[in-house]
Amino acid sequence: MGDTRGGLEKLTITAFADPGYGKRADTTPNPLKVMINPSQYSQAMGINYTQQQGAGGTGKTIAFNRDQGEALDLTLVFDGTGTVPDAPTKSVPDQLADLKRLIYDVNWDIRSPNFVQLSWGTLLFKGRLKTLGIEYTLFDADGTPLRAKVKAAFLGYHENSDARKGQHGESAELSQIVEVEAGDSLPNLCKQVYGDEKYYLAVARHNGLDDFRALTPPLTLLFPPLAPVSAKS
Repeated sequence: MGDTRGGLEKLTITAFADPGYGKRADTTPNPLKVMINPSQYSQAMGINYTQQQGAGGTGKTIAFNRDQGEALDLTLVFDGTGTVPDAPTKSVPDQLADLKRLIYDVNWDIRSPNFVQLSWGTLLFKGRLKTLGIEYTLFDADGTPLRAKVKAAFLGYHENSDARKGQHGESAELSQIVEVEAGDSLPNLCKQVYGDEKYYLAVARHNGLDDFRALTPPLTLLFPPLAPVSAKS
């Protein structure tokens, strides 16, 4: 995206009218380049797991369910004092109106706020606005805001084709993590996870176990999907 060392590149927000980010929204301006780059931003990611325990079993399986999604939080400053180089001539209220049209207001072509893409340096985030907070910090003599601090939180949004493969598959088709408890045996855990004991040798090989008979807590085992498991009884 170019060299940011000179401070010339600005964070850019582009609005789209489709979840595939292929059609730009009919919003003015679009894209919007911020006047003052954020001093920092934060990203968060999460994964949801499903905890299961088979009937009569003691080991607890932790199966991958789905991505919880990504989140992006950042703070932007909008200035109307005229002291910022290359600043737009618009007032702070007009600058904020441009921003809200882009990320907050309902686009009636799609009957929802726009899908947005934020890009700056190595940051490329696709999502939708979650919350928007505005703090006015400087005023003209007549009370017109001259500076505003905007705190925006976005939730990552991708089409299903971009999601992790197999998120909605059955648990036997997904890798599962098992926390071994006292009294567990590998054949019994295989029966609990797969419904059949015969996979114990393959699971032992997969986890590098020299002795599958001795399972001593604390121990965590990975049970791979059934398809790639080559079991030999």
